[in-house]
Amino acid sequence: MRDDSGAGIETGTANQGTGGAARRSSRVRGSRRWLLPVATAACLLMTGVGPAAADAPATGTSTSAAATPADILQAGAQQGIADGYPGVIGMVRQGDATQYVHAGVGNRATKVPADPKAKFRIGSNTKAFISTVLLQLEGEKRLSLDDTVAKWLPGAVAANGYDGSRITIRQLLNHTSGLPDYLGSLQINGPYFLNTNPREVLPPQTLVNVALGMRAPTTTPGEKFGYSNTNYVLAGMVIKAVTGSEPAAEVQRRIIEPLGLRDTSFPTADPALYGNYLHGYVIRAILIDDGTVSNVQVTGSAGAMVSTMDDLAAFSRALLTGKLLAPAQMTELKTTVPVTADIGYGLGIEHMKLSCGKWAWGHNGAVLGYFSEWLSSEDGTQQVMHANNEFHLLGGTPGQTHTYKAMTDAFCAL
Repeated sequence: MRDDSGAGIETGTANQGTGGAARRSSRVRGSRRWLLPVATAACLLMTGVGPAAADAPATGTSTSAAATPADILQAGAQQGIADGYPGVIGMVRQGDATQYVHAGVGNRATKVPADPKAKFRIGSNTKAFISTVLLQLEGEKRLSLDDTVAKWLPGAVAANGYDGSRITIRQLLNHTSGLPDYLGSLQINGPYFLNTNPREVLPPQTLVNVALGMRAPTTTPGEKFGYSNTNYVLAGMVIKAVTGSEPAAEVQRRIIEPLGLRDTSFPTADPALYGNYLHGYVIRAILIDDGTVSNVQVTGSAGAMVSTMDDLAAFSRALLTGKLLAPAQMTELKTTVPVTADIGYGLGIEHMKLSCGKWAWGHNGAVLGYFSEWLSSEDGTQQVMHANNEFHLLGGTPGQTHTYKAMTDAFCAL
């Protein structure tokens, strides 16, 4: 269906992204939202969305028995536009049957409709790619997830009471290292939010050093979950130490190429987007600025990748169904640590119990100008995701709440 605003539901055959079969048999949520790796300048610092309103009915979101999952997701997209998003796109996939939804625009200047096949920055959805590479390396016996950070990165974590010889790679991947999140530092998130220098050079160790200087340890490694982008910056550094290659090159060789993810990339310095993409926008006070061109080095291995809904769905399905990891590593991937009673965090992915009682795997991604989330069943046959093109580093907005509810309601309706 379609209305005069350009919003609508489309049925199509998605690229399943299985390209050349993978060489290896080698991947938040009930009453609260995804744990969000965000921090806002001018003291609007947050490290979690988690609004209690996440399960409140969203205006315009239909949950009637007659509404299809795509109808529910479409209503949520339109509510997202009413909440202030320039554009929202979404996908519902059951088996190989795919429906796309879209509302609003992908470019405010040209008013082109938001395209559900367009590229966008996937933010922390990058983490599942990074964890997959490290799990593959373990399967190849080139490392163990129980190796310490200091074994591969001597001296990288050795300041302000932090000791890399007490932190394991596994604790990086499941966020139990106790390391602070460098994105909570105004030194990093201030220039990033203002987008003052998209080409500023920020080596990974610089980001780690900022994190170590933020505070002394408040927990011991392995004690409890605490989301920190610093963990995945270090994880990328471990990949380079083990392989001699940049993590982006390993992701390209091990995941993007084998799965045929033609619209997925891992930029390491170039802040621009190319081809068919959603422009990303940033609300600052009462102004909304184009933040499409932004510094990818700020997030690096924690969140710099670019993809599409089709490619992200193909990757998550391949990951969850064992096409990228051997059985032993699949077990590790899906071994979770508690976040709440209904949420567990594995290695770059989360397991959550939805308000309808169904369980799903998923994650979200939030970087300047872009916000996205995905859910998948254990067998990868049921998938729902959405993305929008406005993010100003603040969690818990009405748009996030309403589109999240629409996504979970659509998944429950499958």
